[in-house]
Amino acid sequence: MTKYAVFDNTGILTGRYDSGLHADIPRGAVAITAELFRRTVLESDGVWRLVDGEVVKEPIAEVLPDYPQLVAVERYRREATGVSVEGLQIETTRDSQALIASTGLSAVLDPDYRCNFKTVTGFVEIGSGQIITIAKAVRAHVQACFDRELTLLRAIEAGEFHEDMLLDGWPDSAPLDPIEPQ
Repeated sequence: MTKYAVFDNTGILTGRYDSGLHADIPRGAVAITAELFRRTVLESDGVWRLVDGEVVKEPIAEVLPDYPQLVAVERYRREATGVSVEGLQIETTRDSQALIASTGLSAVLDPDYRCNFKTVTGFVEIGSGQIITIAKAVRAHVQACFDRELTLLRAIEAGEFHEDMLLDGWPDSAPLDPIEPQ
């Protein structure tokens, strides 16, 4: 009984055939020894390929973490951790940022503007001065997160990034669960 291997157009093993079990062997199948057939079945610590007519096992390529993506995810998490402004705990999620920006615009247009503003701990009545202070603090927090992201991206580009940098240097608060590079 003859053993065969089939490879895709990039040379990667896609199938194995045994003439004793398979009546139809695909065109282009490569005859291999019984020992090599057995190895391709049992050895999963590499990628079996056809290179220059020879079946070889190549090491599995190391997959490096996508550091720019990890940095962006961490920035987004940090961006939404919230800030404390004049004793009020303010959310900084994307939705909260939009609401605060529109409330801030109302405060700029009408210096006598007042509203019931929802903080993390509940509602408070605030005036235009406090609204503008909150809007500035939220904007500063979010901008600091983007600035840290840019610093980390530049470190990645320069080859100076270390994984511990991902958790350091962010404004104000820490995330609940640090991201683990994969």
